[in-house]
Amino acid sequence: MSATAPPHPPPRPPPRPLAPTSPLPADPFGTHRALEPKGALPQPAWRVDNDFSRLFQGEMLISVATLNVDAASFRQMEEGEGGSDDQVLIARVLDTIQKRGKQHNPVTGSGGMLLGSVRQLAPGRADEGKIAAGARVATLVSLSLTPLTVEKVLAVRRPSAQLDVVGEAVIFASSPYARIPSDLAERLALAVLDVAGAAPQVARLVKPGTSVLVLGAGGKSGILCAAEARRTGGADTRIIGVESYETYATELRELGICDQVLSLDARDPVRVRNAVLQANGGKEVDLSFSCVNVQDTEMSAILPVRDRGIAYMFAMSTSFTKAALGAEGVGKDVDLMIGNGFANGHAEHSLSMMRSMPSVRALFERRYG
Repeated sequence: MSATAPPHPPPRPPPRPLAPTSPLPADPFGTHRALEPKGALPQPAWRVDNDFSRLFQGEMLISVATLNVDAASFRQMEEGEGGSDDQVLIARVLDTIQKRGKQHNPVTGSGGMLLGSVRQLAPGRADEGKIAAGARVATLVSLSLTPLTVEKVLAVRRPSAQLDVVGEAVIFASSPYARIPSDLAERLALAVLDVAGAAPQVARLVKPGTSVLVLGAGGKSGILCAAEARRTGGADTRIIGVESYETYATELRELGICDQVLSLDARDPVRVRNAVLQANGGKEVDLSFSCVNVQDTEMSAILPVRDRGIAYMFAMSTSFTKAALGAEGVGKDVDLMIGNGFANGHAEHSLSMMRSMPSVRALFERRYG
């Protein structure tokens, strides 16, 4: 009696051909994919080329498993007209991708990032020989500049603002990414990498004895900011968290990384200022971090800060106009800093912090893992 032959593995799809270098030479910053307007950088471009039947030099083709939508964009889509059930939300995402070639929310202007596997590497990349097809990666650039197609949405996970999908994406030669570590669950790593730029920026600004305000302190980036402020500044740093969602406020208190957690709406700046001053012994704080996912919170990051202090706007819902003119209007000589999602070594910095702070890791695992 003959043994049953093992099943044949499914055939691998053929590699995508390389696009000719003329009339569209590949650009490491991705301008060759901009369609409207032609030649623009892909982030400000209204529409980008998401035709992956051919690749350009330096591109990485990714088989997408999960979209991690940024908090401001996800909330805006949830609260949009026409309802907020999963099918409506899915339709909004697919409509944006169909129209723009990327997940670039036209209301918030923000995107998110993604998790997937390397499908193909076009020649001309600096990492040639260092990563191969099949590697699990998370992009460290915004979906608002990432050419993307989505064939199907498999699941919506609202607590983590994630969508499991079948799709493809391309990142450019200049686009940073991170390999998914083997010691952390993929969804946990994705949640951390989504806001990985926050912690290194905090480490650069916080010193022992600094007084720190974190708005939206119970969310992903807010927790990382508060945790890094405690890790960098030590016991002498006073950390005040503001969180409007009571469940998150309770969890933040249980973490013990803040000296005080205020259950307040950051859209009420005068109330926030009064409560922060009371929590800080009557003094304005040295430094604030805005990590909220709603609009009209700029002044809550500015009013409680002392003259020559720093208000760091990490939230994608921030309006430069409201922050700049608002600070001028109340006579605040405060340095306004735009949050940068990229810092050298930020992925490993934030993942290392997650490994070194078990209570923070446990909370992230419950929420996002």
